[in-house]
Amino acid sequence: MKKFLAMVLCLIMALSMLNVAGAEGYDGEIVIWVAENAVDFTAAQVETFKAANPEYANMTVTIEAVGEGDAATNMITDVEGGADIFGFAQDQLARLVAAGALIELSEENAAIVTAENDAGSVSAVTMGDLMWAYPMTSDNGYFLYYDKSVVTDPTSLEAIIADCEAAGKNFYMEINSGWYQTAFFFGAGCTLTYDANDDGELVACNVDYASENGVTAFKAMIELAKSPNFVNGSSATNATNIGAIVDGAWDAAALQEILGENYAATKLPTVAGFQMGGFGGFKMLGVKPQEDEAKLAACDALALYLTSGDVQLARFQDPDIQWGPSNLTAQQNEAVQNNVALAALAAQLEFCVGQGQYPNDYWTLATSLGDRVLADEFDNMTDEELLTVLADFQTSAASYITAQ
Repeated sequence: MKKFLAMVLCLIMALSMLNVAGAEGYDGEIVIWVAENAVDFTAAQVETFKAANPEYANMTVTIEAVGEGDAATNMITDVEGGADIFGFAQDQLARLVAAGALIELSEENAAIVTAENDAGSVSAVTMGDLMWAYPMTSDNGYFLYYDKSVVTDPTSLEAIIADCEAAGKNFYMEINSGWYQTAFFFGAGCTLTYDANDDGELVACNVDYASENGVTAFKAMIELAKSPNFVNGSSATNATNIGAIVDGAWDAAALQEILGENYAATKLPTVAGFQMGGFGGFKMLGVKPQEDEAKLAACDALALYLTSGDVQLARFQDPDIQWGPSNLTAQQNEAVQNNVALAALAAQLEFCVGQGQYPNDYWTLATSLGDRVLADEFDNMTDEELLTVLADFQTSAASYITAQ
């Protein structure tokens, strides 16, 4: 009996030592994927993290330039060969969960994320009852940039187009994109969303484009494309002779340079009697599942730090990045609130839907609809005929759910 008790005591002591070792940190390697313009910033922040957390001082962190779009695709293709921590946009969440590329947050970290970030970003990293990533930005949406020497009334799309035509300037918007296209349909009161389960499978489609509101939105988009000064596009660096452009905060620096003293931005305008809406989006950091619990703890601690309020604010202040924060305290910073582009986005987000999970086929479907508008296919159709087109679109959109 004494021998048995001694063995039990030794086992307890051994387990205790393992727990202490786990608490001491991690000295292995972690790979992080971030956008190219954030590599140097992230490297500096990692060193700050290591200096403040001696238990991770000997950890090797390799930072590689892999943008949010490529990161998600690469992780889904090869989870084992992918990064341990990686940035991605919220529309990739369901695919990443389904691929086993993300591990859910602990209750403790989920509580911190919920308390410190805006509701939209918290919702974006949540699927079902679980939180799957750390919010990093609340700036992935679009709004109106304009040349204030050309556009006299930025609140009306009809007035903006008239001003651009009178001045011989171009109006840019990418209407053959399923992202920008929703500015019309969502603004007019339509819905197109998908419900996902905890496994990342799409289980339902909620869509009502085949409606009076849908026809109103569709006609507004068709009318815009008829303008000789309309150009289908959303990239400032590829645009010329800009009077106005629907674009995002990522192009703020380029547009400031292009428009100079006439640089201005605001929420999207009204058109056909309704306020244009659209998607709001977020960037986030995900952590890959790990067999080594010490490594997982290190990844979670580092991801939480890299998305903390102080780091989000520093990331916004970095002239090479300037991403808008999701952290509530960082959002109150005077420089953030006075930023022209972020102020315009904040105003627009009041009329936006947080972008959830959409199947790849939806984006292809929306591009096809926009391409047909650009080809003038619908210019002479009646409302009844346009309703039939939207009914076909709606049927296709609803057919893409992955779980019956």
